[in-house]
Amino acid sequence: MSVDVRALLYLVAAAAFIVGLKRLSSPRTARSGNLIGAAGMLLAVVVTLIDNDVSWAVIAGGIAVGAVLGAVLAIRVKMTEMPQLVAAFNGFGGAASALVAAAVFVTTGGDMAGDTILTVILSVLIGALTFTGSFVAFAKLQGIMSGAPITYPGQQIVNGLIGAAAVALAVWVQIAQADLGFWLVAAIALVLGVLLVIPIGGADMPVVIALLNSFSGLAAASTGFVINNSALIISGALVGASGLILTSLMCEAMNRSIWNVLFSAFGSADSSGGAGAAAGDKTARSTTPDDVAIALAYAQQVVVVPGYGLAVAQAQHALRELTKDLERRGVKVAFGIHPVAGRMPGHMNVLLAEADVPYDQLLDLDQANPLLSRTDVVLVVGANDVVNPSARDDASSPIYGMPILDVDLARTVVVIKRSLSPGFAGIDNPLFYRDGTVMLFADAKKAITDLVKAIETV
Repeated sequence: MSVDVRALLYLVAAAAFIVGLKRLSSPRTARSGNLIGAAGMLLAVVVTLIDNDVSWAVIAGGIAVGAVLGAVLAIRVKMTEMPQLVAAFNGFGGAASALVAAAVFVTTGGDMAGDTILTVILSVLIGALTFTGSFVAFAKLQGIMSGAPITYPGQQIVNGLIGAAAVALAVWVQIAQADLGFWLVAAIALVLGVLLVIPIGGADMPVVIALLNSFSGLAAASTGFVINNSALIISGALVGASGLILTSLMCEAMNRSIWNVLFSAFGSADSSGGAGAAAGDKTARSTTPDDVAIALAYAQQVVVVPGYGLAVAQAQHALRELTKDLERRGVKVAFGIHPVAGRMPGHMNVLLAEADVPYDQLLDLDQANPLLSRTDVVLVVGANDVVNPSARDDASSPIYGMPILDVDLARTVVVIKRSLSPGFAGIDNPLFYRDGTVMLFADAKKAITDLVKAIETV
């Protein structure tokens, strides 16, 4: 294949990446955007294989194994486990980039131009760090290890010294092409990935996953420079940039800086509480499906605020059935979606789209808040921190300043939750004890199914 034809086809693939990424920004166009991006990657892979002397039997075997694994994951992985899957993908992407760069270093014996050695080192350093860091994030989200921050005295100093050692060794490799230094850089990067992620609490793990996604893209781009592959450079740069943008947006949604997320050891996933429990002298008022059904059936405006509890219970289809019943009665229904509801940005949007909720009913934070003060009933399904008024009213709260959905401004708030346990931030929610709030203690799917039955009798 001529150089010009190869460059043209890589350019077409890069254009497909950009168009696909743009279309992923809207639920209406996300499916086609995904297909366009996949087509671009297929083109880039085919061009690369044709342009190189490869063993087609090995490639076919790899495609077969990957296709089987992909199909199994697509069928078996639940929506609630999607963040863990993304973390695993990030880790494998980082490892692939590091291994390719390491293979180039080994085959050349380190005899490369200075700028090439630099990109090899960067690829291995970022890729190895991404690999171990991503699987620590996976373990925290999957419950294999505690979601609570793991800290010890002098932790940041230790991490800083290890990072400085990696830089010093990288300089040694750059100057002397030292094999020992190269493998020490790789080993330190693996250790550093673990040490950087263990002090981050479960509440911040989605931000970490987005950041590691960016790192995997940067590692891929560096590897693209190593093997002189423009498609890999462009796709890696796009992933790196989009991951950083997503990380920034998530930090803004929590009113926190990336440094605070990485170094504050904030939040724990290991909080618990009992149904109907009181916090100090505060008592939550519980209710029944029959009473909630009456309030919903005679409301003019209802806003549903979904959270991670909806995903855990897989209650999206039952919720859609409930909202259809309300709409048939003339009730206006909308969904208020917080940017960090669930465990990943867009988590709730995907769940609700799966249940055929119309896109125009999905309101973001800025659209939902003006409506809430004019709402008769807000139905909070498994959400917690994103509706906590402490973020707005309590300057001593660790989440103070975080933008929230102002559900407490509505006439009535119904919270469906299995207990009064704190959310991922690990703090109590005063919304549960306010006069206008009632608690429906139950699994989200059972509660909503009971509401559907109760509304039929109203």
